[in-house]
Amino acid sequence: MTNQPPAPEPAAAAELPTDSTEITRPDAQLPGTDRPRTAKRITLRSDLRASWLDGLVALLVTAAVFVLLYIRIRNKTSSTVSVMPFMADVGGFWMYFLSQAFGWSALLWAWGTVVLGLLLSGSRPRWLRISGPRLERLHRTTSLNTIALIFAHALFFGAELFRHDTAAWNSALATAFVETFVPGGYTSGTGQIAIPIGQAALYLAIPLGLLFYVRHRFGPRTWRILHRFVIVVYVLSVWHTLLYGTNVWYDGWFRTSIWLLQLPIAALFLVRLLRPARRSEKLPLSPGAAPSRTSWSLRLAGRLAVVGVMVALVVVVVSGSDGGRTVPPDDTSSTHNHD
Repeated sequence: MTNQPPAPEPAAAAELPTDSTEITRPDAQLPGTDRPRTAKRITLRSDLRASWLDGLVALLVTAAVFVLLYIRIRNKTSSTVSVMPFMADVGGFWMYFLSQAFGWSALLWAWGTVVLGLLLSGSRPRWLRISGPRLERLHRTTSLNTIALIFAHALFFGAELFRHDTAAWNSALATAFVETFVPGGYTSGTGQIAIPIGQAALYLAIPLGLLFYVRHRFGPRTWRILHRFVIVVYVLSVWHTLLYGTNVWYDGWFRTSIWLLQLPIAALFLVRLLRPARRSEKLPLSPGAAPSRTSWSLRLAGRLAVVGVMVALVVVVVSGSDGGRTVPPDDTSSTHNHD
């Protein structure tokens, strides 16, 4: 009687093969032949080609949001006009409204990317009929489009700054670049904090999204550690929105809905921790069954922290108050000057 090798652990999202767009058995054969099935290599170019449909949907959503923002500004029903009355000139600030539209679609795509990632890295629910490889490809394409949307959001913000700068074009271009892309370059009002937070989200999203395509150079374990910081990009994006988004500047249903959308993320994250796809990440029932008490304590603390976040989110959603403004300040230009 021979000893059987241990069964391999199920692959999490971060452990899907880097050289195949489909999950196939090593001994799988092409139909009607004796030749093994040839796996297709995942490359940035192939994923960019595959992301066109998702990107088109993102652009259509951005266009719809832009029209909605434009109409609300024109009708003076948007809180943006309360924060910055001069923005009632819809023709003069259309680039800023387009920047806002890209920002909202970027946040929505980031939300979807995180949801897909959590579904991949945990035990997928039975009702989810999409196969693992297709779900993983969708996760990659939405990730690429999220980066593009965030960059477009920043680019149009900088274009708006450049357009209204009365200095020489080269000086105006340099100023707009610094204020938009250099941390600490924007020194007005709430933007001193909110814009560096948004910049951090962009500058983390780019390497975390693209390192997937070269992860064979530094190994899957390092990649798994790095990939977990994607949630930080999402948290920074939400934080930037709540701080600087004039559409959610004041308390109300729209601001509350942003918090409501975080409940599914927290719930999936908790499921991911309680039922991870990798057996080595499961929390033993007792500290003695874990490699070390410190490891067991840290894993337990992480799960309790997520539960605490969920409770806090429920409190915010039910109360409808999270620290947002209740009335416009007397002098909006001194507290939230986007110009």
